[in-house]
Amino acid sequence: MRRTPKDKEDIARSLTRRTLMLGGAMTAMVAALGVRMRYLQVDQADEFRLLAEENRISIRLIPPTRGLIQDRNGKIIAGNEQNYRVVITREQAGDVELVMRRLAGIIPMTPEELEETVNDVVRHSAYVPVIVRDRLSWDDFSKIAVNAPALPGVLPEVGQSRFYPRDVDFAHVVGYVGPVSERDLAEREDPDPVLRLPKFQIGKIGVERWMDDTLRGTAGTKKIEVNAVGRVMRELERNEGDPGADIRLTIDADLQNFTQARLGIESAAVVVMDVQNGDVVACVSSPSFDPNLFVRGISHVDYQALMENDHRPLANKTVSGAYPPGSTFKMVTALAALEAGVIDENYRVRCPGYLEFGGRRFHCWSRGGHGTVSLTRSFAESCDVYYYDIAQKVGIDKIAEMGRRLGLGVRHDMPMSAITEGNMPDKAWKQQRHKAEWRIGDTINASIGQGYVLASPLQLAVMTARIASGRAVAPRLVRMIDGQEIPVPEAPSLGIAESTLAAIRRGMDEVVNGERGTAKSSRIVDVSMALAGKTGTSQVRNITAAERARGVVSNDQLPWNRRDHALFVGFAPAAAPRYAVSVVVEHGGGGSAAAAPIGRDVILYALSGGIPPLDAYPASQRGRIESMLKDLSLRDPTTGAAPKAEKA
Repeated sequence: MRRTPKDKEDIARSLTRRTLMLGGAMTAMVAALGVRMRYLQVDQADEFRLLAEENRISIRLIPPTRGLIQDRNGKIIAGNEQNYRVVITREQAGDVELVMRRLAGIIPMTPEELEETVNDVVRHSAYVPVIVRDRLSWDDFSKIAVNAPALPGVLPEVGQSRFYPRDVDFAHVVGYVGPVSERDLAEREDPDPVLRLPKFQIGKIGVERWMDDTLRGTAGTKKIEVNAVGRVMRELERNEGDPGADIRLTIDADLQNFTQARLGIESAAVVVMDVQNGDVVACVSSPSFDPNLFVRGISHVDYQALMENDHRPLANKTVSGAYPPGSTFKMVTALAALEAGVIDENYRVRCPGYLEFGGRRFHCWSRGGHGTVSLTRSFAESCDVYYYDIAQKVGIDKIAEMGRRLGLGVRHDMPMSAITEGNMPDKAWKQQRHKAEWRIGDTINASIGQGYVLASPLQLAVMTARIASGRAVAPRLVRMIDGQEIPVPEAPSLGIAESTLAAIRRGMDEVVNGERGTAKSSRIVDVSMALAGKTGTSQVRNITAAERARGVVSNDQLPWNRRDHALFVGFAPAAAPRYAVSVVVEHGGGGSAAAAPIGRDVILYALSGGIPPLDAYPASQRGRIESMLKDLSLRDPTTGAAPKAEKA
């Protein structure tokens, strides 16, 4: 069919439009490709250059800054210090053993340390950085940084580590931190991911352990670029975590230090409590140890020395030590008898030096006896027979009930390790524990804090604070968390008649301030700070009838570990109690000679807010006391040793 000129023109116009449309589309595609190529080659050049060089992006956890622990006045007792360290990441290192051998040529490492680190790296995930060495010197840190190209996967970094500036003073209270163990992880239902970081440290004992969640904080993250050989190129992004909360304790660091020094190398414990709110202002176990050794990794020699020391420096005697309270328990027996109405304040007992019951003699500490004894005099001269007598009248169940009301036989809730509940026995306890009936002889022994009765220094301080205040004050160790004061609810009344408590306090006052008081040599002559208290001596060995017949061997003639424990409890000022104190000196002999002087000095420091004033002591003692206080300021509280003279 022949096309007309008009048809040819229409076809030409149609082809031209299609050509233009196709050309436009092709042009647009080329333009889009050009824009995309520019974006990839210019705008994203750096990123793709990194990818081309086989660089990778790694996300790592940033350990949180651990919260500080302070004393009641804000003095740091557990802080953090800058720490130069080196880490290695297996996925970036490649041949870990080769890299570690190179590193060992730069910083000193024993073959054992080298093997242990390699095993540690292999044991953890390939992407997890493992700390090879911390607390590096600046020279070693610099050497590693300079040699970084030859050490793939190795990164020198600046971190933080725990530091205890008051070391021995707070070792038992604050505790220390250490690397997370498999046992630590197993104890937690859903462990925080940061706990899986190699050698990450958490609290092991004391406040550090029991308040670890509060102190630890939450981890942050950082995104870093590493090249094919594992070298960090740069940090791309950083999100800081939340630091741990700061904790302020109720303890006064200066009083704690004085008490530690006062105990010297004695195997002993002291607790000082505010009788109104329960604040524990001093809590000292002696001898102590340096917790910094555990943070840095204690040597086998140092650890063995601590373990083999017969004075048990690792044990916190203030809360874990359970001792027969001896005569310091007599307030419990007397209160139980007065409350039950089986005696009154005027009740008297004749003491010939023993009580005979069931064909057996229960001896008083005074072999010749005390004659006719009243309640007040029974305290002052610590007559045992008086309590043998009244205990039979009131019975062990009521004595035990009173003991628990005063805080004995109870585990007090404190953020400290190995807190004992002691033992406040009754008839049901013996039947359950020993499958035996309670006997009158058991009651007689318990009446003077012997037999089955056991109490910790903390419990004895609580008992004393409750007698002094008439309220069921509970011990408190944490004062503030992150700047927020922890409210203290008013302690409820003990439910004991004030007249009854007053009778006990008068007896305790006579112990220290009476002419016949067992602690009269430890009195405070400043009446505004007058001390009331009770001495105690608890036996750790049986005295046979034969030994009594020929004369009881004195403590100073016995081996140290067979001597009696010395105890003292007290409160001051006697007229308006503010502080209560308990002292236990293991194998110290008599409470009046070994424990009461310590209690007086410590409570004087607490009341004075510093070194006790000499005019608070009896005039005849001031020369000796002045010398002792000067000596304390020079001695090392860890060893009790005086400083060596300097060579000329």
